[in-house]
Order: sequence, then C-alpha cells, then structure tokens
Amino acid sequence: MRRYIRALLLCTVFAVFSGLYVYNKLLYSDLPGHRIKSGFATPRAPGDKTRPGTPHWYNRYIMRQQSQGEATGLGRPDTPMHLAVVTCGDRLEETLTMIKSAILFSIRHLHLHIFAEDQLHASFMEALESWPDMIRSKFSYTLYSISFPEDNAAEWKKLFKPCASQRLFLPLILKDIDSIVYVDSDILFLQPMDHLWAFLSKFTPSQLAAMAPEHEEPRIAWYSRFARHPFYGRTGVNSGVMLMNMTRMRSVSFKNDMTSVGLQWEELLMPLLQKYKLNITWGDQDLLNIVFHHNPERLLEFPCKWNYRPDHCIYGSNCASAEESGVYMLHGNRGVYHDHKQPAFRAVYEAIQKYSFGADPVKTLLEPLEEELSKTTHTYCGKNHPLFTKRLSRSLEGVRGRISRGR
Repeated sequence: MRRYIRALLLCTVFAVFSGLYVYNKLLYSDLPGHRIKSGFATPRAPGDKTRPGTPHWYNRYIMRQQSQGEATGLGRPDTPMHLAVVTCGDRLEETLTMIKSAILFSIRHLHLHIFAEDQLHASFMEALESWPDMIRSKFSYTLYSISFPEDNAAEWKKLFKPCASQRLFLPLILKDIDSIVYVDSDILFLQPMDHLWAFLSKFTPSQLAAMAPEHEEPRIAWYSRFARHPFYGRTGVNSGVMLMNMTRMRSVSFKNDMTSVGLQWEELLMPLLQKYKLNITWGDQDLLNIVFHHNPERLLEFPCKWNYRPDHCIYGSNCASAEESGVYMLHGNRGVYHDHKQPAFRAVYEAIQKYSFGADPVKTLLEPLEEELSKTTHTYCGKNHPLFTKRLSRSLEGVRGRISRGR
C-alpha cells in the first residue's frame, strides 16, 4: 500500500513541475505579431562545452526568436527591416546616436539586433524605453551577449577592436533572419535606411553582400599600398556598412586559397584567421576582403556616398557620388566624433545627438548644424560641408512632414 502512495506522490510532484515548466514557456514566449522589446542571453553554465560541431554554440545566445513574419528579407512592405550593431567598452552613447539617426529617418518598421557586453544591457534598455511612444512604435529590438565559438573565443574577441569580429558570426547566430544591415557604432544615417535596404532587390542570384570601396583612388588607398594579403577589387572594401543576405551566406560554398573544395561560411572563418593572422591589420574587415577577393561575384559594390569617411575629404574631395548627390551615410572612424581633428564630422554627430524627438527637425537640427559647419571651413572636410547637408536636408523635411501628420 505504501508503495502505491509513494508512486502517487511522485506522479503528483512530476505533474506539478511539468505544469510550472509549461506555464513558464507560455509566459515568456513571443506570440505571433507581438512586438519584441528585449531579451537576455541564457548564461552558460560552468563547464559547458558547447561549440561548433556539437549542438550549435550560438543557440544559447539568441535572446528571443522573431516570429515567422519577421524572419524574411524584403518581404511585404509591412515586414521590418533588420539592423545589427556591436558595442563594447565606452561606445554606448555613440551607438544610441547611430540608432537614433536610423529610427529618425526610417519609413518602414525597424528591428534592432544589439550585440553588447552584458553590463551595457540595462543602459540600452533604459535609454530605448525612455523614447516617446511615437518613436517606440517605429522599432523593436533584441539584446544579445557578445559570443564567439568557445575554442577560439579569446582570439576572436581581441582581433582588431574588442568585439568587432562579432559581425562575422551574424549569419550563424541570427539563423532565422534572412537579410540584415550591419553598421559600425560610428555610423550616422542621413537618409532613410529603406533606401539601403532596397539594394537587396538589386542583388543578382549570385550576390549575397554589399559594401562600399575602402577608397576611390588606388594611389592613396591603404590596401593597394600596404596590404600583405589578397583584397577585393582595386582598393578593397570597407565593412563599416554591410548589407547581407544571410540565407545565401549560410548556404553557398566559398572559393578560397586553402583548399580546392569550396567551404561554407562557418567552415571558412577560422582557417582564414589561422592563415593570415600575422598579415592582417584591420581584423575582420581584412578577412572579408580576402573572402570577396576569391569570390568577387558574391559582392555588390555600392558608391562611397553610402559610407563616407574622413578619408574621402581629409586631403581633398575624392568621393564623386557624394559630390553629385550628397552624403547618405556618415562614418566617423578614427574617433572623429569625439576629438577636434575633423570638426565637420563632430558637428553632424552632436547635432543628431542633441536633437529631441518630436521637435521641429529643420529648426532644431538642420539650422544649428549648418551654422556649426560654417565654422569648419579651415579643414578640407569642412570646405565640403554642403555635401554633409545636401541629402540630410531632404530627409529632415520628410521627418517634419511625418511629425506634422502625427506619424
């Protein structure tokens, strides 16, 4: 009799814990169409040995999965665009300013994929949740921990700048996302990201990524003068702005100079690093240049106005597409947003940083910016300051119209 009682008690306990498990799953799962606000990585247990080749090492770093309606590329006009950024160290405010510029101008809904050190997660949530409801309705976001394959995590993390090589693993981590725009934290959108997203429709069947050239003039370009490894085209490409069809990146085999057999993306990265790590200067960007040197048909090259850097004006203007139609995306590399070496770049950054959502963007952003830019003409970049506002002024007029319509 006592054995039956014990069995009944065990069954009861099992049923209770099963019920709690199911309840927990239901409570924290995302319902279809529900806006994803944030999520937190499942911490890895001590001694956990998951890695590539075992149950996927990156699964435990996914915060929350998008519903199937969000996991597409171009899709319907009401499906979101996807934007990824990686942030470590003291780049929190810079990243928030980049996000602010993306959301300010975007027309379609935007889903942010923010990869950041764990100690930055609460600050990101606090800042993003404090923005006005009208702005919050334009985007959703997911927070992720920084994660690399465990066997080589330390090596990947210290490659070039801390965490920068995280971008190489986006196709493996965001395995349910079709396409994404990756940007460095020091990028500023000066027009809607929608126009960059539209390049996906221009991909040929073989193309799977798009980037801008590192430089326009081979005689003064870094790669053509100093690189000790293969690079794309005449001057290499800059990876600060990278549009990716990740479905294709996960499925194709890449030609390489290590084996006559094509390698898939997850098989390619570590052998490339091992072969070239003594010859690369710019870390993951150099690895991407090597990949696309051997696979040029996989890359769409877009004009320099989509990734305008100090190199395009520091010694005189050398970005023809920006001279024609203005700067579309500003890339403040070399820390120029935070020092006084290139005041024109810093002026644009501070104007967007200080702008208050809902205020008249022409009077409170554009006009003060034009006044500050007029003070920068003692530099070559400052002499070209009309390029910084040519496209921006049109974008801000669009924002002003949407504000007046309550959108």
